Amino acid sequence: MINEIRYQFSSAPVANRFLNELKHWSKAEVKAKLFKGSNSVSVSYEYELGKFDYTCSDLDDLASQYGGIEI
Repeated sequence: MINEIRYQFSSAPVANRFLNELKHWSKAEVKAKLFKGSNSVSVSYEYELGKFDYTCSDLDDLASQYGGIEI
């Protein structure tokens, strides 16, 4: 199943730093792209049903390090 989360950041450079970090992220395989402008990022990933997945929590933690909030 595919899960998609969107984050908003204070500026385009901060959003791009978050996006670049996800390109080399070792915790999970995710696809990320800018969303509705240059200060928002959409992240999608596939998770396995019937198993607890920490990816969403890890993404929230990473986004908060950059001052991002889920939208």
